[in-house]
Amino acid sequence: MKIHEYQGKQVLAKYGVTVPRGHVAFSADEAVSAAEELGGSIWVVKAQIHAGGRGKGGGVKLARSLEEVRSIADEILGMTLITHQTGPAGQLVRRIYVEEGADIDRELYLGVVLDRDKNKICFMASTEGGTEIEVVAEEQPEKILKEWVDPIVGLAGYQARNLAFGLGLEGASVRKAVKFMQALYTAFMDNDCSLAEINPLIVTGSGDVIALDAKINFDGNALYRHSDLLELRDLDEEDPKEIEASKFDLNYISLDGNIGCMVNGAGLAMATMDIIKQFGAEPANFLDVGGGATTEKVTAGFKIILSDPNVKGVFVNIFGGIMKCDIIANGVVAAARDLGLTIPVVVRLAGTNVELGQKILAESGLDLIPAGDMADGAKKIVAAISNAN
Repeated sequence: MKIHEYQGKQVLAKYGVTVPRGHVAFSADEAVSAAEELGGSIWVVKAQIHAGGRGKGGGVKLARSLEEVRSIADEILGMTLITHQTGPAGQLVRRIYVEEGADIDRELYLGVVLDRDKNKICFMASTEGGTEIEVVAEEQPEKILKEWVDPIVGLAGYQARNLAFGLGLEGASVRKAVKFMQALYTAFMDNDCSLAEINPLIVTGSGDVIALDAKINFDGNALYRHSDLLELRDLDEEDPKEIEASKFDLNYISLDGNIGCMVNGAGLAMATMDIIKQFGAEPANFLDVGGGATTEKVTAGFKIILSDPNVKGVFVNIFGGIMKCDIIANGVVAAARDLGLTIPVVVRLAGTNVELGQKILAESGLDLIPAGDMADGAKKIVAAISNAN
């Protein structure tokens, strides 16, 4: 689950991570009131969307008067902000964050992520703050410093100091950076984060270390432990199809292709998408119905797939273990009848109750295309949408 910058800073501040003062606003009037409450003579007005690159897209601007705060707020609120992470469609800005100005001496990068290969938490730091870390990794990989933290032991002082010294910090700034990193690590672990990214992490003229931006993502599988974090969810920032899928505990992610996929098991789902690409087409989604799905869940998943106007065909690829093939078959038939099937659907079933599932599909009276195996199914759905065009 993603949250907005200002929400991330609120979470981090509870753990002692130093952040600038600021207030969220939903109108120009609220933005001006926020600036007045903050005081000072310089403010930063920031668009709040779940995407990076906001500054380059025109969503982060400096204001030197209350009139400028109002003008910039009017400009940003309601705009469709396009960044490298939103795609060409962009994202509508519904809220902004008005923050006090900062005395920036240096801009750095600090990130925390779970390294699944090493089963450890990875701290990444770079002197190239304000730049996309992916660009730094590609063009200047030697400028990314890393420390791997054993979650049983926690972030050791020497590891934080290694990063601080590697960033070229000196004197009191080293101590403040170490304290900052330890607080960030505690926040990351306590809240079951999957990502915590501070870009830029700034050093002020007086040597303070401050999170000028904050990107926090949470492990969705752990949110049952964090009812307070669930309250931070902004449904306006999420794909409506993904929201609908979450109501049925379906694992769904929208993609840019035209072949819808309904699969059980994340590994099989990934393999299904790969084989569709191998035969020259693009998957429209990742959809794992899981092992304990009901006919109602499968029906809901099928309807979600077909609600995507880009979908020109569907590949149902089920290996029945805990998930029985007849349940999948009943769900496909129910959804196809409700929606009035108008596009090709290829179904490959194998495993538990496969004969019953095939019988349900065959007797449905629907134009469903059977497949013998995964490769056969991929070939057939790619050919079917090609013939339809």
